[in-house]
Amino acid sequence: MATLHRKLLGLLPRLGVQVLDLGSGTALVYRRGVRRRVALGRGADLVLSGRTAAYRYVPLGDSGARLLLDERRAAADERGFQLAAASYLCGQHVTALLDRYAVNCVVDVGANSGQYARQLRRLGYTGRIVSFEPTTETFGRLRKAAEGDPDWLVFRMGLGREDTSLSLHVGWKSMNSLLPPSDYGKDRYKRFARSRTEEIEVRRLDGMMDKVLDGITDPRPYLKMDTQGYDLEVFAGAGERVAEFVGMQSEVAALRLYDGSPRMDEAIALYEENGFEITGMYPVTREETTGRVVEFDCVMVRAAAVRRTTSSGSAAGRHRRGASRAAGPPHRP
Repeated sequence: MATLHRKLLGLLPRLGVQVLDLGSGTALVYRRGVRRRVALGRGADLVLSGRTAAYRYVPLGDSGARLLLDERRAAADERGFQLAAASYLCGQHVTALLDRYAVNCVVDVGANSGQYARQLRRLGYTGRIVSFEPTTETFGRLRKAAEGDPDWLVFRMGLGREDTSLSLHVGWKSMNSLLPPSDYGKDRYKRFARSRTEEIEVRRLDGMMDKVLDGITDPRPYLKMDTQGYDLEVFAGAGERVAEFVGMQSEVAALRLYDGSPRMDEAIALYEENGFEITGMYPVTREETTGRVVEFDCVMVRAAAVRRTTSSGSAAGRHRRGASRAAGPPHRP
């Protein structure tokens, strides 16, 4: 004899609602449309209906990870899909490196409104973050984002080769720069045609390091730079103290958007001269028409600085105090 539950389920299709009885008193209720069941593994299915029925379940090699992919949308915006995937993978990779290298301070140069720091927190990094952002409006958003996080410090200033004040091109959203746009940049971005400047304070990183690392025993910092063509100037301002960083991340340009910015091979060569080696390259922007990559996020480490793992897989000495800093004699940029 049908229970009241079953009778009600039987009435729903007459109201334009579809029912998938999952048993044990559970049912999936949805509006009319194509329904598709996707196996997620042993004992688990995902039921899709209507417009979502285009999803496909894609195994990612032998990693055990699975991608639920809307193939039609991914094909319609291949560029957007690839860049979104690269951004996600870069974040995952960096977070894993922070753990492997026992990083306890991330120096976030060109923080904008705090997107990078928020991503690190979402992905599980719990150490100190020190963010630098020079512009009035954007710094206000950054400071608000850091509220309530006592281990996220923010400074309203830019970093560079010398202590000075400079005019920053603003009004370019996340692309504000101390450098003027190149001809290529002007052709690519209409925002470069309208510009105003803001006078900002610029400091050398080596002069800020004591404040950045204050209170941290056995500092193991990581340097992230995203300064729209100005990363090598920031790096130069680290001086001898660049040797203290166990890893770094820089936005390097395959196609230069700014006059005076270094080419990708020039920037990477300098980083390598200072003891860093590449662990990952992730496209940040790509031309829609040609497919050429404009900029990459280049992730690098000092391999000798890695914390060796114990038999249990955790970083040996990760929480040990008083260990020596990993550093060799640096090449001064």
